[in-house]
Amino acid sequence: MKSGENYSYSRRFFLKGIAASLLVIPFLQSCQEKVITLLIRLSGTNHILGHRLRVKNFPKPSGQIHISYLIVGGGISGLSAARQFSKKGIDDFLLIELENHLGGNSSNGENKYSKFPLGAHYLPLPNKQDAALLQFLEEEQIIIGYDSEGFPKFDEEQLTFAPNERLFYKNNWQEGLIPKIGNSLEEDIQFKKFFLKMDAFRAGKGVDGKYFFNIPLSLSSSDATIRGFDTITMQQWCEEEGFDSKPLFDYIDYCCRDDFGLGISYVSAWAGIHYFAARKQDSTQGNKDNVLTWPEGNARLAHHLQKYAENKTLKNHLVYDVKSIDGKVVATVFDAEKKLTIEIIADKVIMATPQFVNQYIIKNRKMLAQNFHYAPWLLATLVVSDLADNGSYPLCWDNVVYGAKGLGYIYDQHQSLQQVQSKKVITYYYSFSSSDVKKSRRDLYHKKSAHWKQLVFDDLKIAHPNIESITEEINIRLLGHGMISPVPGFIFGAAKKEASQNIDNKIFFAHSDLSGISIFEEAFHQGINIVNQIIDGSTLD
Repeated sequence: MKSGENYSYSRRFFLKGIAASLLVIPFLQSCQEKVITLLIRLSGTNHILGHRLRVKNFPKPSGQIHISYLIVGGGISGLSAARQFSKKGIDDFLLIELENHLGGNSSNGENKYSKFPLGAHYLPLPNKQDAALLQFLEEEQIIIGYDSEGFPKFDEEQLTFAPNERLFYKNNWQEGLIPKIGNSLEEDIQFKKFFLKMDAFRAGKGVDGKYFFNIPLSLSSSDATIRGFDTITMQQWCEEEGFDSKPLFDYIDYCCRDDFGLGISYVSAWAGIHYFAARKQDSTQGNKDNVLTWPEGNARLAHHLQKYAENKTLKNHLVYDVKSIDGKVVATVFDAEKKLTIEIIADKVIMATPQFVNQYIIKNRKMLAQNFHYAPWLLATLVVSDLADNGSYPLCWDNVVYGAKGLGYIYDQHQSLQQVQSKKVITYYYSFSSSDVKKSRRDLYHKKSAHWKQLVFDDLKIAHPNIESITEEINIRLLGHGMISPVPGFIFGAAKKEASQNIDNKIFFAHSDLSGISIFEEAFHQGINIVNQIIDGSTLD
């Protein structure tokens, strides 16, 4: 998932959620007059420890660790905080992670054909003014230099190769994700008018001199006329502006579901416009439609950040209680491998965990957490023997099917320099957009793996009628709390502001859900900003 692209490219940034169980079910299926084994894996984050977080049936503490700074959560915000501590010359910190790996939903799986993302899988080209992110990308040799005019030069092997995106629309594949071939004149006119409005919002500034929409979100204008868009849905805004074209509505709905989990009927108009207007497309003179991506997705970026927490991380550890006592913070932690509990005594603690988790760790947070809405997600990675279609446009990195329930699929081997692949690996995305995300979450957990397998097949059959017969393996990942969804009134509301406040100047909070939009940049800056706040009292990097 991503936000604010150049109208055409689109997909996925999730941050950490507690999800469904691991289940492996082999069964036999006829395929091209032979029998193959179709392996379905239904997986998620550590639901067993997640359940114990609720019931808290842990042994009494049997040891202590003393440390200056404790980071709870090894997703992008936590890893970014570790990096910022290191940049400040501070190494007296410890990072705790529930899983057996770091990265949160910027993690990956791997089969014998390819690595593949388990959530976030790309980074759009950053805004030129985002000096902190540009510095990080330069450090990791993703930016390999600057031209004579100061524009960064990106490593071409880490950019999407052409062709990078296509849409299956009216029974044919076409270039880009905007419905084009087959529209009426009026439909095309509405698309043009909409994009002109988005261009104006992208360049526009408020009375405070700040861009109306920016990344990170904290740099956006406080202009009341623009912030008022947060009180209505994106659909209401479109209707008030006179837009009624179905292809345009469907496209905007796709964009909202893609970046926020919820569709045009449920998300804030401010967030919906931010999607199109926050990225200034000014960090390069060309390649404006491009993104940075890797077979393993944003796990590559998480891996770059992990070195700052090397030898300072406890994995498979569940923090289940955090409280401020006598000028210190006491975190009670269960070691899942040794089956024992320890106390970590710290001067300061950073909770780099989402609010639906924090409500079980810190007292008096449950009512606050009720105001945070998280959309459930499904990812399915398929190994296919072939991926033939009608040949109207070649296979791309991003492949979207108009009218499908899901958000399309990415071709995970797109970046490979090997021209011929014995098998193809694709990852399909589906967001559960509805007015009742709690019900969607219950459905997610209660329905069987066969149900989700068929949902994926039925959706992909629109463009690939033989997808079921050519699939040899499916890896299904369910995320109950996939990403924060900015419903009207949330981004500039009281709950987000209150949840961001520290406790006793001892317990601090950093997570993308505190921005209201789940993108890499927000999580990255959350980690930087919270360390700056702790160390020198500043809030912006």
